[in-house]
Amino acid sequence: MEKIRIDKWLWAARFFKTRSLATEEVHKGHVQVNGADVKASREVRVGDQVVLLQAHVPRTVTVLGISGQRGSATVAQQLYEETPESLALRAAEAERRRLSPEPALAIEGGRPTKRDRRDLQKGWGDRWSASVD
Repeated sequence: MEKIRIDKWLWAARFFKTRSLATEEVHKGHVQVNGADVKASREVRVGDQVVLLQAHVPRTVTVLGISGQRGSATVAQQLYEETPESLALRAAEAERRRLSPEPALAIEGGRPTKRDRRDLQKGWGDRWSASVD
């Protein structure tokens, strides 16, 4: 076997849990082979470079092997090699997410109290719009 459909290869290499998820991502345009957008029926060969978007982070891998069967994770990792630039980008993105503030901390007090609601309503007065007249 020297070539296989991209959706089947992505599934066998364990990038996606099901083949239908892999097909869906290809149709969304989140997968490129050798720099070009592809259809799910596009065949990949050993040596092709695949760029796929996972969790909003692009991963660039080189195809090292072809398999039509989904095997264990150790077998799947032998089907591709991730480029050093892609590894560095993923590490930087993980560090950025780790250091970013928790969105829930931006919420100060939760629901407004009865007093807060009255203050909000009092602030508008007779105006029906927030724009300055």
